[in-house]
Formats: sequence, C-alpha cells, structure tokens
Amino acid sequence: MKKKICILGSTGSIGKTTLKIIQKDKKKYKIILLTTNKNIQLLKNQAIKFNVRNLIVFDKNKFNQLKKIFKNRKINIFNNIKDFNKIFLKNKVDYTMSAIAGFPGLEPTLEIIKFSKKIAIANKESIICAWNLIENKLKKYNTKFIPIDSEHFSIWSLLDRKINTNLEKIIITASGGPFLNLPFKNFKQIKPENAIKHPNWIMGKKISIDSSTLMNKVFEVIEAKKIFKIDIKKFEILIHRDSYVHAIVKFNNGLSKILVHDTNMIVPIFNSLDDFEYSKLKTNDLNIKKLNNLNLTKVDLKRFPVVNILKKIPAKSSLFETVLVSANDELVDLFLKKQIPYLDIAKIITKILSLKKFARYKDISPKNYKQIFVLNKYVRLQTKIFSV
Repeated sequence: MKKKICILGSTGSIGKTTLKIIQKDKKKYKIILLTTNKNIQLLKNQAIKFNVRNLIVFDKNKFNQLKKIFKNRKINIFNNIKDFNKIFLKNKVDYTMSAIAGFPGLEPTLEIIKFSKKIAIANKESIICAWNLIENKLKKYNTKFIPIDSEHFSIWSLLDRKINTNLEKIIITASGGPFLNLPFKNFKQIKPENAIKHPNWIMGKKISIDSSTLMNKVFEVIEAKKIFKIDIKKFEILIHRDSYVHAIVKFNNGLSKILVHDTNMIVPIFNSLDDFEYSKLKTNDLNIKKLNNLNLTKVDLKRFPVVNILKKIPAKSSLFETVLVSANDELVDLFLKKQIPYLDIAKIITKILSLKKFARYKDISPKNYKQIFVLNKYVRLQTKIFSV
C-alpha cells in the first residue's frame, strides 16, 4: 500500500527536495495535499506531475487565480487550514512534511498534527516558540515526530532516535557563513547582497543572513534543547567550514559519536520518509580528505556576538523565545531593506532582549497559538520603532 503524504510548503526548498526524493520512487507514495502561499505556477506543475487532488493556497488573490486555472479539473483548492477537516476526514496521512518558512508555518504545523501518523518539522519557529504546544498535540494524537534540520536529525540519529540523558556534551557545527575570514574592520561595509551568499548551502535570503550572524545556530541550539530535553549548557557550537560534520555527541561513558553527510537536505529527508528502512540512497563516497581536515575551531564571539544570547534563554519553554525570533525577523528584514547596518542586527537584538518589558516573558509559558501570534506582531512593531 502506498504511503500517504502531505507537504506543507511544497514550493519552498525543503518541499521541492521532498518531492524530488518522492519522484525517484513514485510507486511507494501517494501525495494527498500540497500547499503554497503565492507560487501557484509551481504548485500547478507539482499537482499535475504528482496527480494531487488537494491544494491549499494561503494568499487570497493567488487562490482565486488558481481556482480559475483548474476550473475544468477535478482538483480541490482551498484557502484556509480550517479546510484540513474536509481534506483528511477521519483518515490520517502516513507522513507530513511541515516546511512552510517563518511564523506563517506555526499554525498549520499545530493543526496538521492530528491528521498525521508522523510529522517531520523543518519550521524553526514552530519548535522554538511552540514546542510545548506541539509536544502536547503529539501525545494527544499519538503522532510521531522527526526533526529535519540536518543538525537535529543528526543528533536524533546519534541518540538512536530516542531521548538519552546520559550525555556530557553535544556539539553543533557552523560553517561560519560568508564573513568568517573577512577582517572585522570591514564588517561596517557589509551589504545584503554579500550576506546572502552562503559558502556551502543554497538557502533563502533570511536564513542566509541568520547563518552569517550565527543566529541560525543560536536557534538550532534552542531547538535541540527543547527536542532532546537537554540543559542548554551542555551544547557547544564549533566552526567547521566544510559543513561535513553535522553533530558530535559525547556520552558520560567516555564514548563519542560523530555524524557526517553531504551538504544537502536529501539525506535527512530521505531517511525521515522511509523511517530508517535503509532503502538505497545513492550518495557520494565518504570524503576522506574532509575527514582528515575537519579543522573544528571555537566561535569568535567578537565576530559572532549573538551566540551570547544563549546565556539568556530560560530553562523552561517561555514566550521569551518568541521575543527573540520576532525581533530577529524584524531586524533581518530591516537590514535586507538597507534600513539598518549589518552590525546593528546583533547590537539591537541584545538591547531589546535586556529590556524589562521583554525580559518578563521568560516567566510566561505559551498557552496557545494566538498568544504567540499577537506577541510576534507586537515585538516586531516595537523592534522597528526601536531601530529607527
């Protein structure tokens, strides 16, 4: 029997990679739902290619356009996640890939869990801001969770896909982004077009900026802390230019494990789809040259000051994480629009997180999506005002 698949954000990088993997073995899978915000041309092509009968387009104008395009086809086109009930009825899909970027991916992620036997989450905001809400739903609906970021998937694999408290340290690697070797005195001249050029990964503009500041790694440590229930003090970020090593786990019994794979998302997505059934995936040979020259180094905190933010993160899940993500989102957006200089991203976010009106959220746990949504809007507005 074919595995029933749902992809939230099928027109984004993770969504397209997932479909690329499915394309190579289409007889094993049946895609029940694909979604996009605005890219209806690509969604249309995906729907035809994979014979998908259910589509969601979140942008109202694009939704109406696609309705006209498909008016003579037997395809159900929806505009709202509330329509999940119409799509899935009482039957769960076998696998959902949650890959809608940014805060727009949070609500769909929370809502799709009850319709999924297994959910792979690539949306950082969902895990950072609402992990306690996700975890409650996973338990309630008996849904299996798989982390998809290469670092978290690597840690999960090294821990044999279960929570393990017998840990001394977890190391997450960072490439260092495009400015690792740029003289610090030249940081004042960094422009958005320079910051979006990642040396190893092909990514969107926003995540590329986060990679250049190392905020992306700050987020990954917070995610890992929540997913694996590990004290944040046990994490360390090391610079590894080649991005070949994705994680290292040191256990209390003296053993250490290291996981390597090529610089792409195919390996974690492929294995999450097949649930470690060891179907054959054609990859490059083990890169001995890279293994012989791992060159792992400490993070230069002058160059990457946002790493200090990890000291501010509370032990329990709180709304403070939403403050962090929201402020960073706004600052990156302002930088991309050339309204603030590059160095101000780290300077301003550090100041914002120290303000009493935001620091108080460390003691407040998220109760629902609406609470997170409202706080996100408020923090972004306050950050914009603070930055002018």
